[in-house]
Amino acid sequence: MGYKVAVVGATGNVGREMLNILDERKFPADEVVVLASRRSVGIEVSYGDRTLKVKALEHYDFSDIDICLMSAGGSVSKEWSPKIGAAGAVVIDNSSAWRMDPDVPLIVPEVNADAAAGFTKKNIIANPNCSTAQLVVALKPLHDKATITRVVVSTYQSVSGAGKDAMDELFSQTKAVYTNDELINNKFPKRIAFNVIPQIDVFMEDGFTKEEWKMMAETKKILDPKIKLTATCVRVPVFVGHSEAVNVEFANPITADEARNILRNAPGCLVIDKHEPGGYVTPYEAAGEDATYISRIREDATVENGLAFWCVSDNLRKGAALNAVQIAEVLINRKLITAKQKAA
Repeated sequence: MGYKVAVVGATGNVGREMLNILDERKFPADEVVVLASRRSVGIEVSYGDRTLKVKALEHYDFSDIDICLMSAGGSVSKEWSPKIGAAGAVVIDNSSAWRMDPDVPLIVPEVNADAAAGFTKKNIIANPNCSTAQLVVALKPLHDKATITRVVVSTYQSVSGAGKDAMDELFSQTKAVYTNDELINNKFPKRIAFNVIPQIDVFMEDGFTKEEWKMMAETKKILDPKIKLTATCVRVPVFVGHSEAVNVEFANPITADEARNILRNAPGCLVIDKHEPGGYVTPYEAAGEDATYISRIREDATVENGLAFWCVSDNLRKGAALNAVQIAEVLINRKLITAKQKAA
């Protein structure tokens, strides 16, 4: 018997990607329901070769839903995820609302799938931040080999991470540069066209931004609380695909060649690392792909047991929608949930 799946926030970038991935991966869903706010009711979204009409979240009865993929923002999730969980559905939430809740597992299936079994406390599982997801996929196999002590990461994050309006802003500003029109900033604090902005999310008291804090806190929760991590998160004028320059210090020796071999065999990783022009992956090539791509692996001679590498992934897929669907697959494959008996 198949599962009944709800996608909340189905009209957004990530919601639409969730529907694409459910179809691509032939997820065992007998029925998929698409939900959003009242103003989106009646909008049609694609699910494989079918067209689904959006229904209102506020009026939906979740009692026969098995899995709810939630991508409607933190405030909506805070209100609705506990209600949906109480109705017996497992909520896999893409917002930051539940990530640091001690009763909610924060899961990247390639890294800590075993922790998914802890969902029963609230019937909620959290998806990590997009920049954290690809990072821990690359770090986990290296940590298993040589024990990571410290990570310094600089991100180059695409505008799709800030939603459809942000993508529209990059497009309209780029066009305005060429047509000599006025550049209007709505979504970003400074122009994004032909520029980079060293701020993602709000500033905190210590001078770090919330995005940078998320990477620090989430990496500890997913991978190892003993890892020290510092991040600088930068928005770049790229539509899809987050890139990261990563510097890692280990407790034990590890060579670049060893790291390359380990990552080549690691789940979710693809190593493309030739020492020649173009022998690396950029966000343009990673867009639409599932893997976390790793390039430019090299030893850092300035510290003992240090490595540096470049890491790229599609933030709408592995950073959000794909990871959520993979979590749902973990629940099913490990028999942590069974489909509810539907009324005939």
